[in-house]
Amino acid sequence: MTQKKPGIIRRFFRFIGFIANAIRSLFGLIFVGLFVAIIVGMFADEMQPIPNKGALYLAPSGILVDQKSYATPFDQILIGDQRQDAETLVRDVVDALGFARHDNRITHLVLETDYLMGGGISKLEEIGAALMRFKQSGKPIIAVGDNFNQQQYFLAAHADEILLNPLGSVGITGFGNYNYYFKDALDSLKLNINVFRVGQYKSAVEPLLNNNMSAQVKREASELNSSLWQFYSSRIEQLRELPDGAIDNFANNLHLKLKAINGDSSALAMEQDLVDQLATRTQMLAYLNEVLPGTDGKFDSIGMNAYLNHIDAISPSSAAATADKIALVVAKGTILDGDQPQGSIGGDTLAGIFAEVRNDSDIKAVVLRIDSGGGSAFASDIIRDAITATQKKGIPVVVSMGSYAASGGYWIAAGADRVLAMTTTLTGSIGVFGVVPTFEDSLAALGIYSDGVGSTDIASMMQLGRPLTEQSKIIFQAGVDNIYTRFIALVADGRDSTPAAVHEIAQGRVWTGEKALELGLVDQLGDLNDAIVVAAELANLEDYEVDYRRQPLTVYERLVMEMNSNIGASLAGLGISGWLPESLQQQAQIILKPLQVLDTLNDPRGMYLYCGNCPL
Repeated sequence: MTQKKPGIIRRFFRFIGFIANAIRSLFGLIFVGLFVAIIVGMFADEMQPIPNKGALYLAPSGILVDQKSYATPFDQILIGDQRQDAETLVRDVVDALGFARHDNRITHLVLETDYLMGGGISKLEEIGAALMRFKQSGKPIIAVGDNFNQQQYFLAAHADEILLNPLGSVGITGFGNYNYYFKDALDSLKLNINVFRVGQYKSAVEPLLNNNMSAQVKREASELNSSLWQFYSSRIEQLRELPDGAIDNFANNLHLKLKAINGDSSALAMEQDLVDQLATRTQMLAYLNEVLPGTDGKFDSIGMNAYLNHIDAISPSSAAATADKIALVVAKGTILDGDQPQGSIGGDTLAGIFAEVRNDSDIKAVVLRIDSGGGSAFASDIIRDAITATQKKGIPVVVSMGSYAASGGYWIAAGADRVLAMTTTLTGSIGVFGVVPTFEDSLAALGIYSDGVGSTDIASMMQLGRPLTEQSKIIFQAGVDNIYTRFIALVADGRDSTPAAVHEIAQGRVWTGEKALELGLVDQLGDLNDAIVVAAELANLEDYEVDYRRQPLTVYERLVMEMNSNIGASLAGLGISGWLPESLQQQAQIILKPLQVLDTLNDPRGMYLYCGNCPL
């Protein structure tokens, strides 16, 4: 019997199915190849031995952070990545330098900053202190770079020698605080932004209300900039043995100095004693081969990640001698309600970590590293309550402030047994605000109107398509006032002060760590290692292990976190990069940042402890 030939429609769908299977198989092969490349990258460093005599090659990349952000591979493809990791842990850099200064196999440090994108002056200060400790061992530091921007140069200035490309420059421009303001844009969209706040310096909502910076906030920002600039410029002058005022003179007269030297920025850097040699990449390599120990005419070195792998491999044996532990807990990012991934602070997430810590009999003290400009008031108090419960079990809690520990970040720090900050930490911002946008005018412009009845005068209170009633405004403002009263009370209690005295230095005002010490908001200046030492003293510990506590990850999430450290390089190898140019990504993030107040914060009552002036 002759088999009937399939109809044209069936044949068409068979063909479509064949194409779909082929595409699926192709993507499967690509994924397997990419996965293999990532796995090889994950273990490549582990296979590298430490040379008998050689240099530690330190090349921090991306943003300096206290905790890496969780990101999916899909995020990596959309956002793209540069040469290496998008983030570098400050703790990794400090640990590597700390071990290397006592390691007889490490004779030099080669510092390359070309791939460092930034991370805040306090993190640079912390790494700078580690570099100074390394130098005390007598081991030379050589910094190399195609160019040095302001943050890169701060690290490079700690070196004994700085080599700059002849087509490069040293870009020292000073500190600025410039925001984008949206009042006219919001008015043109007929959006009504209802703001409720306490604290004349509480500036996070200003971009929604004004077209420029208010006088009091401009005054505060100017004082902060001046303080940070004084720290930066004086430190560079000290490291490079330059006369007082040399860096300020360089930045303010850069246009005249460049014109006088025919625009040759590298020659200007040499003339101003900011660098020691001008060298092409080939010349830099030849110089390193000449002055560093090596074999076959090439200097021997080991990268930071590979060196840390060796440190991790030997750490369990030394830690086994004691059961006493100091838990290190990191609170990095915006404070949000509920559970949140790494890179943000979830109120429930961090409270859960503290619950685990206080129920662990081996934990004798906690160091809480805070790097946050704040966020949800409710989530902040959930964390504060968890910290208090831990202290009540006789476990001291020491706070180490990173770049920022302001507003909600200070709310959770105020009650700690001891608070340490870096000189350049930004803290304080003791104030509260609430934001309620309503869209009734926007809807009316489209011919959409809201009407109806309610059993009370505030039945429509949370219907954002209707204007806020006077009663609703009073309710919101009363809530903000209440949170502020609670804020200054808990600060007064934690800092052994009075609400009246705290109010004098509060009102949303932001302070540097150095000034906060004078005002009694912190107990001493110091970095994370100093905080660990203080915690050990409070717990009467001599031998202890530092136990880094973090949110438990699923198997998938752990795999993704490992993959993300190498996926950028793997994608680049395949010719795949972010779909949006990096410069446009950065500008878009800067411009739209103030609008995150309306989007990313999720306090259930709409009450926020957030520092808008912190990311300077």
